[in-house]
Amino acid sequence: QVHLIESGGGLVQAGDSLRLSCAASGRTFSRDAMGWFRQAPGKEREFVAAISWSGGSTGYADSVKGRFTISRDNAKNTVSLQMNSLKPEDTAVYYCATKPTYSAEYYPKRRSSYDYWGQGTQVTVSS
Repeated sequence: QVHLIESGGGLVQAGDSLRLSCAASGRTFSRDAMGWFRQAPGKEREFVAAISWSGGSTGYADSVKGRFTISRDNAKNTVSLQMNSLKPEDTAVYYCATKPTYSAEYYPKRRSSYDYWGQGTQVTVSS
């Protein structure tokens, strides 16, 4: 059974940094693209960042580009999201998700493309 568990969320001030982690279990994820999404109250879940299974390709939402960095460790079945220069508008529940892919360099951005999801971790940024 596949499990994704996010950690690292919390309450921070604007300008601070946080590092989110997602630990995957149940099978190997070394051939999965992995992504981070977020959902703010009253809004739809939106794409934040994704990484191909090789780690060679990454993508970001325009709103986080230059501030967030996604990375992965296939040996540990983990994916991380380093978030710098946090803003109040980054406040949301952050979810990791995984999708098996044939291409080493492909990562989907659509929420519906992902097969498995974690329960989420809350990130709150105060002004």
